[in-house]
Amino acid sequence: MTARIMQNPWRLLLAINVAVIVGVFVHKIQLPPYVPYIHLLVDYHFGFVKRALIGAVVALFTDKVPVWLVFALGGVTWLVTLALYARLFQKTFGFTARTLPLFVFIAGSPFFLKNFMHTLGHFDIYGCALAIILLLVPAGSLLFVALAALFSIILVLVHHIHLLMYVPTIIAIVVIRHYLTHGCDRTNVAFGIIALLVVSALFFAAQFVGTMPIPEADFVAYLKTRMADPSRTELLQFAYIWYQPLAQEISDTWGRLPHNILGVPVFALLIWLHTPLWRYFSNLIAALAKDTHRRLVVAALAGVSLAYLVMFAMVFDYSRWISNWAVCMFLILHAVKMLPAARETPPIPSEDQKTNIFGLIITLIPRVGIVRPF
Repeated sequence: MTARIMQNPWRLLLAINVAVIVGVFVHKIQLPPYVPYIHLLVDYHFGFVKRALIGAVVALFTDKVPVWLVFALGGVTWLVTLALYARLFQKTFGFTARTLPLFVFIAGSPFFLKNFMHTLGHFDIYGCALAIILLLVPAGSLLFVALAALFSIILVLVHHIHLLMYVPTIIAIVVIRHYLTHGCDRTNVAFGIIALLVVSALFFAAQFVGTMPIPEADFVAYLKTRMADPSRTELLQFAYIWYQPLAQEISDTWGRLPHNILGVPVFALLIWLHTPLWRYFSNLIAALAKDTHRRLVVAALAGVSLAYLVMFAMVFDYSRWISNWAVCMFLILHAVKMLPAARETPPIPSEDQKTNIFGLIITLIPRVGIVRPF
């Protein structure tokens, strides 16, 4: 029995992943939700401001925001994302014994669902969920491009950093699923360019015009009126982020760089542990039927990675950024699988000892973190 499990341990690894996720959740709900909670309090009461869409939606349903709502809303979003990804994997690869190692390497990655559980309440997961929806819906008409534009606008209103974090991946999905698959004409190219300009303009408006227009003390006083328990003033300590200019964010990031850069070897090791997955992805690209598709996919991967490199220079939440970069790679992998292929790509081997060891290690790693590794 033990020998059989060691030869083909993927069902056991899947069960271990579930246990690890439960453990991460139990740990998470015991931590104070500093940044996620204040995002539920900020709305458009004082006019257009950055990072206010989620709070504005919450304000439609309740005048007082309890702390537990962070975990309830975040938990529901996490479960929806899990369900969406399970449906996407079933659609793209199917759930069989041959595809189980691939599912474990992606869904069980410490970069993905486990880290989203650790960052429960943060805005990253919304980009992932909306990108998955774009991988699930039909892509044959301009409605698909319009939906992608709408999702991008929503994400920028949730947090303008999504322009670098998930909007490039959404663009890659649109190019792969719509333009490469269904062709280009003047209408859909012009529509795509206009949509991109609108999203970019909204980003600049949020970044440079979306500062809170009242003194910080008055802003904090308003936030207290939205709190179910106004005595918990420690949850308002991040109110300054609605006033901090971009130059200050960059200065803070570079000031922390000598310390935070120490995590890069750990990130590199975590990426290396996914070698069987990256090898499969590389083979998938090599098997594409058209050279043009291969070149554009490689360009898309480079573009998404460049956006994250820019983000690394601007904001210091490095563990979150590297995790979301990996998630974007996972999602683009699904998009590539939908393109015409010249040959079948062999799945990740289920009985290879080295692959099994890598799968076990990434299964046991509970998450990557927010700023520094773990």
